[in-house]
This record gives sequence, C-alpha cells and structure tokens, in this order.
Amino acid sequence: MQGVDHIEGVTFHGRKGAVQNAFRYSVDYVLLDAEAPVQGPRFFARNARGLAGLDDVDHGGAPHAGRGAAWVRDVLEAHQVSGVTRIELLAQPKLLGHVFNPVSFWLCRGAGETLIAVISEVSNTFGDRHSYLCHHADLRPIEASDRLMAQKIFHVSPFQPVEGAYEFRFDISATRIGVWINYSQSEGGLVATLTGARVPLTNRAILRMLWRRPFGSRRVLTLIHWQALKLWMKKAAYRARPTPPQEELSQGWSGKDGVPGE
Repeated sequence: MQGVDHIEGVTFHGRKGAVQNAFRYSVDYVLLDAEAPVQGPRFFARNARGLAGLDDVDHGGAPHAGRGAAWVRDVLEAHQVSGVTRIELLAQPKLLGHVFNPVSFWLCRGAGETLIAVISEVSNTFGDRHSYLCHHADLRPIEASDRLMAQKIFHVSPFQPVEGAYEFRFDISATRIGVWINYSQSEGGLVATLTGARVPLTNRAILRMLWRRPFGSRRVLTLIHWQALKLWMKKAAYRARPTPPQEELSQGWSGKDGVPGE
C-alpha cells in the first residue's frame, strides 16, 4: 500500500498587461499513487465517503464521469508515451463531499522514478474541462529547469482570451512541490504558481484544513468569483464563454524541442 502526501501550499496569480491584479492564497493539495491501494489516515477516503478524499469519478476524463488512472493509461497509449511505470495524482482533495479543482496534475513516472510526462487537467467554473499533455519528444526526464509548452485552446477566465500559450515548469521532489505556469498572449497573460512542503497526510492535518480553510473548494470558487468581480470593477475586457473544444486533451511540446505536437 502507498501513503498519501499533503501539500499545505500557497498559490499565487499575477495578471500581466494593462489591467493589473494579483493575489496569493493558502491551499491544500494531496499527492498519491493513482493505481495503488492507499494507506491513508482514517479521515481520508479513496473512492469512498470521508471527511477528505479523492475519487476517480472527479478526475481523468469528463467532469463527474472520470476514469482515473485508466484514462491516463489510454491517453499515454494514444500519444505513444511509453515507459510509464507509475502514475501520481496531485489535486485538491474533496472535503465534506465537495470538490472543485481549477487545475490538477497527473505525474507520469518512468524508470528510476523520473518524471517523463505530465497531464495538466484544467476545469473552469462553467463545468467544462480540458487537459494538456506535455513531455519531451524523446521522453527524457523532465528536469526542474525545463519549460514545457502548450497552446491554449480552452476557455478558463472570461477576462482572458482563448489564444497564446502556456509555459509549464515542474519541480517535484520528495520534500517539496513546485509548479509554475506562465501564460502569454498578445495583451499580456498571467503567472500562476503552486508551491509548498510535502509531508505525510495526517488526521490532524485534515482537521486543520477544515478549520483554516472551511468548505474546501467552495472557498476556492468563492475566491475565484471575488477576483472576477475585482477585474470587472477594473474594467477588464469580458469575453463570453465560447463553445468548448470537442477533444478532451491536446498535446504540448518541449520548449527545447520547439516542435508542437512532439
């Protein structure tokens, strides 16, 4: 059995361009082996009811119809990503039966536990989801300094256009988590980060989540709408939700390779 790790982290978002806006919030993530039986604390449940937990139905595919790591395996096979021996899921946990993840990450590891591919699973507040698969063309390990790119094709914020590209950077160690996303488009973009120490999840930590950040992802949704109100008040351009892309996943590329789709 595998344990569950807790990242009591900090997320930062800073808008680029003429209309400035930035915020920093505390946030809880958990990290676990998505294909192994879980040995977690009593208050944590895997595909079952608990104070906190992670359910496959919430990840890997369409919202509320996820297939978990089985979906990831199908994606890897379809895109000829071989050599993945273990799949981890980094996501905000479900708390008191409610969950919303603006972005979760499937970490795909190969020989020697090296990180060789990442699927960034992005969900918006309209109930849509799209994922971005990134890796090096030769499937060499993803280092902390590597930049992985993906063309933005999915509507997330009504105050950003569906254009431009994401630049992802991942630093996943045994003791810390670092994810950096630099989104660039013709009028600016934004920078988003997630950083925090990685420690074993405990019942005490779960109770701390509920005390310090009550209602879990309901709090996240409230904060998202609060920031949207601030942007509206600053007269940032508002864009109506377009039709979501038909495909549930698109493939990125390595910043060093410089070739989309490889």
